Amino acid sequence: MSMRLIYVMDPMCSWCWGFAPVAAALIDQARDAGVATHVVPGGLRTGGSALDAATRKYILEHWQAVAQATGQPFRFDGAMPDGFVYDTEPACRALVAARTLDAERVWPLLALIQGGFYEQGLDVTTAPQLVDLAEQAGFDRSAFAEVFAHADTRVATAADFSWVQDLGIAGFPTLLAERNGQLALLTNGYQPLERLQPLLGRWLQQAACA
Repeated sequence: MSMRLIYVMDPMCSWCWGFAPVAAALIDQARDAGVATHVVPGGLRTGGSALDAATRKYILEHWQAVAQATGQPFRFDGAMPDGFVYDTEPACRALVAARTLDAERVWPLLALIQGGFYEQGLDVTTAPQLVDLAEQAGFDRSAFAEVFAHADTRVATAADFSWVQDLGIAGFPTLLAERNGQLALLTNGYQPLERLQPLLGRWLQQAACA
């Protein structure tokens, strides 16, 4: 029997940052039951131009709401400075590159990208910054840089975006439970751990008895 969780998210999605502690706990819960989690980056914002003042203000207000709802820390001073292009494709592609090289190291890299962007104000849209973070996560710097820049990784990232769109997933974070190719929705959007832990527990129990 094939079982796994599928975590659909974007490393530069503020609600995904808010959800990060919940996701980590659920991933650990599944791992303890012998079920792995596969991350699929969804491509929140790709391409585009530099943020204007009104858009930046709107996004920062959104961050404030996420911080209040989840308790996750945000650095607001100097966030997304003039000229910043909010393109999440490179950060998503970094996760695909990590998944290709060492699937287990995806998780520390994801945490570094999210924390770097939201807590430290790092520009995680640039290849040098993402390679630095990958090295911190334990990847060989040159090997990661090569895979990150490779055309196959760009294609695989675009395929992830298309898979998410074709499935009709309209928001992040989304957590799916897959058993023998059948998908069950655990959450679409932020929910606290106390709501999701019992749902995942029941799914794991039912799957074990099937």
